[in-house]
Formats: sequence, structure tokens, C-alpha cells
Amino acid sequence: MNRKLRMGMVGGGRDAFIGAVHRMAACMDGLVELVCGAFSSTPEKSKASGRDLFLPEERVYGTFQEMFEKESRLPEDRRMDFVSIVTPNHMHFPPARMALESGFPVVCDKPMTFNLEEAKQLEALVDKTGLLFCLTHNYTGYPMVKQAQHLVKDGKLGKIRKVVVQYPQDWLATREETGDNKQAAWRTDPKRAGATCCMGDIGSHAENLVEYITGLEVQELCADFTTFVSGRPLEDDANCLIHYKGGARGVLIASQISIGEENGLRIRVYGEKGGLGWAQQEPNTLVVNWMGKPSAIHRTGGGYVFDRVASSTRLPAGHPEGYLEGFANLYRNFAMALARRLDGGEAKTEYLDFPDVKVGVRGMAFLATVVESSKSGRWLEMLS
Repeated sequence: MNRKLRMGMVGGGRDAFIGAVHRMAACMDGLVELVCGAFSSTPEKSKASGRDLFLPEERVYGTFQEMFEKESRLPEDRRMDFVSIVTPNHMHFPPARMALESGFPVVCDKPMTFNLEEAKQLEALVDKTGLLFCLTHNYTGYPMVKQAQHLVKDGKLGKIRKVVVQYPQDWLATREETGDNKQAAWRTDPKRAGATCCMGDIGSHAENLVEYITGLEVQELCADFTTFVSGRPLEDDANCLIHYKGGARGVLIASQISIGEENGLRIRVYGEKGGLGWAQQEPNTLVVNWMGKPSAIHRTGGGYVFDRVASSTRLPAGHPEGYLEGFANLYRNFAMALARRLDGGEAKTEYLDFPDVKVGVRGMAFLATVVESSKSGRWLEMLS
């Protein structure tokens, strides 16, 4: 393909956080350009956001319904090629469904839908249309996370016995949602966030990170939710014991009231031959431990990393790569896969290295199971 892919966006207007992240990441490799959007549920705010982004007035829409209808009628050489959905959780499914029904591939922020039933409907629609769908679990785009995945897949650590993953933050340690913090307001609101706050917001990333690195599937779990901040309708702290298929055991901790923690996503994987550890706030480093031998430190940009890890690295060794680059790796892979399809070819396997709709369904099944387990106080088999 001898042009950039044209991206539309739903959500992400003025005062939004994640929309700007997606726009920067999508355009980082020069493969994508933003051409249109419905940036807010308020038409006036959407129009104002479009002016902020220097988009033509006629390509800034008051609603996502209007955008899909009008973009569908544009000539193929002008209409958007795909849409990025960066709305609160309750507004992931409606635009994703309409996009697919209108023939547009989708990139969607996580968690994929408001509930498991919507996730299953979306999966069926993706299967029916055959269109590409990417779920932006951005931590899977980090080079050292990919290095960890390769080490596990190649059997370097032996059979996995135990996984410990934690994601602590402190930004909801007080009742931020009663002020002007819009991010806190919707994440703690069951009508917009769904049945879970902390686990849905960040615990979903932790669960996905385990799946991506190890390939382990949850068999059953026991979860404990706590709401420490008075008056908050959803949990702000969650702990989970997990039994994986094949015998491995796991511990998952997610917390948004842990004072002193910024964005402390960390994972440790223990196998029969060795173990590894990675921390998001030190993303260029992967520590690999061996029984009876010195530990090894793998670094982003090192000449010894796997080929797919090297291709996900943009900077020379010693230059930090992280959050934006992780997102950008997902967008780049999605763009390369979509470009091949639009040219009439098949996407290479390496281009499909991004979370898809089936990952999203498993993620929603996990969230549904932890919610029910916490309510009942019992071990539950993974819902399906």
C-alpha cells in the first residue's frame, strides 16, 4: 500500500485522557492518519474537539451513528479505513457493533465491552464479517514482555508452576469522583464502568499480561473485593487466587488505594527450570533467574533478543521505551495487517501480534467470574 491508513475515532475529545494517547500512538510510525471523528456524546464538544485537531468541519460528526452512515457513503479513496473506539466502557459495544456492521475494522480500548453477553455478541459479529479487531491491552506491546513470552514458549523456564502479578495504584485512595476528576467519575460509576472498578480498570491488564506471557488459561478462581473509600459503589481493591489449567497456581492483586504506588504493574513467573520478573515502571529490563546459576538481565535493544522483540524496538539500547511505544506497536501491527488485507493479501503472522476479539471475550469472562466469586465468597470455575 502506497498511502497511510485513514483512521476515524469515537470518543477522545476535549478533557479526555486516553484519546490523545491513541492518536499519538497510531501516528507514531507514519502508517496512520486521523481523518474524522465523533469525539464526544455532546455534538458541540465533538465539533470543538475536531477544530482542536485541525480536521475539516465536514469530517467531524455529532454522533458515531452519523459518522458511520456518512463515511460509508464516501468514495473508497476518501472514507476512513478503520475506527478507534476510546470511550468509557458502556460505550464500547454500540459503536463497535455499528462499525463492523458498516464494514469498518475496529481498534477498541479495554475492557472490550460492558459485560460478557456483549462480548459474545461482538465475537460473533467479528467472526461473521471477517473484519480485523484489535483490543488495546498495550502492555503486550512492550519489547521485554515479548521477550518474556518467547522464553516461556521456547520452554526455557520449563513447565510453569506459579505466577504472581500485581497492579497497585493510589489515585483513588480518596473520593476523587466527587470533584472534577472525570476519569474517576466514570470508572467508579456502575452505569458506565460495569460491575467492577479496580479489577475492570487495571486487574484486566494484569490478567491479560499473564495470558500473553505464559499462555495459561484460568480454570477456577476465588476473588475478594473491598471498597475502602466510603460511599463508593464499586470496589477499589481486589485480590484473587487462581488455578490454571495444567496445574499452575496464580495470585493476582489489583489496588487503586495503595498509597505511594503510581502504576506498579509487575509480574513474576516461576517454572521448573527458572523464573522471570518484569515491572512496568522499569520496562526496559527483564530479569531471568536460574536454579543454581547467576541471574541474567535482558535489556531492550540488546543484540540477543528474539527477532520479533527487536522489530518492536525503536530506539538504541539505554533509551527508555514504554507506554506510548507499547500502544504504537499494537497500532503498527494492526495497520500492517489491515494494509495487506486491503491490498488483497494475507497478513503475516507477526502482524497479527495484537489482542483480538477472542482475547476480549476471555477477559470479560474473567471479570464476570471474579465479580461472582467475590459476591459468593466461593471458588468458581471460569465462566464461559
